Amino acid sequence: MSTTSPVGAVPWLNPDEERAWRAFLRVMVSVQTGTARDLAAIGLSEPDYEVLSTLSERAGHTSSLGEQADKMGWSRSRLSRHATRMESRGLLRRTPDPADGRGCFLVLTAQGLEALEDAAPAHVQSVRRHFIDRLTPTDLTAIEQIARRLEEPQVGDDRPPT
Repeated sequence: MSTTSPVGAVPWLNPDEERAWRAFLRVMVSVQTGTARDLAAIGLSEPDYEVLSTLSERAGHTSSLGEQADKMGWSRSRLSRHATRMESRGLLRRTPDPADGRGCFLVLTAQGLEALEDAAPAHVQSVRRHFIDRLTPTDLTAIEQIARRLEEPQVGDDRPPT
C-alpha cells in the first residue's frame, strides 16, 4: 500500500518502488512455484533438496543442525522437525554433537545421496525452464549484482556479514 504520511512517519513506497516490489514478489512466487512443483513430481520438497544438496557439498556429508538452519533461514526447531521427516524416509541420519550436548549433526545417508543424484538433473532442468533460459546474460549479471547488494548487512542488522 502506498500513501502519503505525516512528516516523521513511515516513508511509504512511491508508485515506482511499489511496482518494483510487487514485481520482485511475483518473480519469486512464479519461480519457486514452478521448481517446487517439479521437485514434488519426483518426490522431494524444496527444503528436502536444499538439505540434501548442502550436505552433499560438506566434508563428510555432514553439517550441524544449527549451521543448516542458519543457511536455510529456518529456526532450529523447524529444521529439526523437517529432519525428523527426512530421517524417517532414510535420507539422512542424526548424530550427537560432542561440542553441544543439545545439538546434533545431520549426516547424508547413501539413500539420501542417491535421491539427490536422481533428482539433480530434473532440478537443473526446472531451474533452467523457470529461470535461467528466460533471461539474458545481462539479466543474470544484474541479478547477481542485486543479490550481492541485498546480502550486505545494514546498520541495525543483527546478522553477521556474509
